[in-house]
Amino acid sequence: MGFRTRTTATSSGTHGAGRERAAHRIARRDGCRINRLVGDGTDTRFPLTYVRTGPRGRIPILILPGGPGLASAVPYQRLRVLAARDGLDVIMMEHRGVGLSRRDEHGHDLPGSAVTIERVIDDMAAVLDAADVPRALVYGSSYGTYLAQGFGVRHPERVAGMILDSPMLSVEQDLDMVRAHRRGLFLEGSDPALAPVVVAVRDAIDAGLPQDEISAIVQITYEFAGPEVLTEILRERSRGRLRRTWQTVSRLGRSEVDGAVVPYYAETDLVRDIMYRELGYGLPTDGEPLDPQSIFAAARPHPPFDAEPFDLPTRIPEFTWPTAVLSGERDLRTPRPVAERIVELVPEAVLVPVAGMAHSALDTHRLVAIGVSDSCSESLSGKGFGHVPELAPMLSRLPKKGMSNALGRAITTAVGLGKRAGSVASLIRLGSR
Repeated sequence: MGFRTRTTATSSGTHGAGRERAAHRIARRDGCRINRLVGDGTDTRFPLTYVRTGPRGRIPILILPGGPGLASAVPYQRLRVLAARDGLDVIMMEHRGVGLSRRDEHGHDLPGSAVTIERVIDDMAAVLDAADVPRALVYGSSYGTYLAQGFGVRHPERVAGMILDSPMLSVEQDLDMVRAHRRGLFLEGSDPALAPVVVAVRDAIDAGLPQDEISAIVQITYEFAGPEVLTEILRERSRGRLRRTWQTVSRLGRSEVDGAVVPYYAETDLVRDIMYRELGYGLPTDGEPLDPQSIFAAARPHPPFDAEPFDLPTRIPEFTWPTAVLSGERDLRTPRPVAERIVELVPEAVLVPVAGMAHSALDTHRLVAIGVSDSCSESLSGKGFGHVPELAPMLSRLPKKGMSNALGRAITTAVGLGKRAGSVASLIRLGSR
């Protein structure tokens, strides 16, 4: 799931009203609404909203953010502006149950039972129909990559090419790879450059710090602030210092799974069945350190896992279009082994590794997202994406731009100066506006 900085878990307040005004302003300027059946066994409909920006001419890019629960209209305004400057025709759909697609025609929230992956994928096809787009370059980030691949399974004739940014593949197989990757890096020393972090993690475990807090700290700090800052916060907390900073950062990791609602940005309450019943976000822990599931174990009660809607490892070898798989060096959520497995399975897939990048270029390194989209878009005429990995060194040198980067600066500042956790919170609030 793509992480976002958040302000509060409430839908009220000045910022919420401002986001609502911004959302409706964007919808009036760039948006279109489609009347879609809710899918609850009645004839009730809801206005599915999408926005389209940029010059026409190229094959459009359908961009699917992470989540589940992330909006499209408000959070990605700047991304669409930059993409339009590069000549990209971008379509972004507001996910059913979120933001501008949250309520039915009577003003009621959509029922959770109507918010499923397969219905969202059919919404994508309806958006392309409404926009008169026969085929699109489908860009998915994090959870959006599951939607992208599922769209390829259900509607292969609508896919001209695919970009999978920080991809998911299979619920239980991914979890095994994530656990092995994290423990290899931070417990077993698979990367000699991270030796100081390994020592600091082991010291934190020996000091008896809660496993869910250690997992959250490692994930958030390594991805957004880097290994040196991670080493420092682990060392200081093991010595009894930086308690409040530690608590603030670890709560940020857990806030992803606690149903926080930031209207028109991140609304996870109505998509809980996708998170837990379909994608297994709440699968049990294995009792070992650095288990990503320990964060979910500490969260409030959630629905049990039923089954994921697609057997993607079996189906994606059928894909016949060029596919670029973006993978950040610091991605701990959908790490490099998952990306490499997809490249092995998809016949025309190439790996695009980006040094120093965390999870989701769309959110943490948008110039990379736009650069890869531009290159892939220009290549759809026939030569494929084989040249895109050659861009990786240049992409890795681009300045980091994205919604989540203020978080890394906040953590680095708070740890470096030893300030109170309130300083972290204030910086995060500033970064999320």
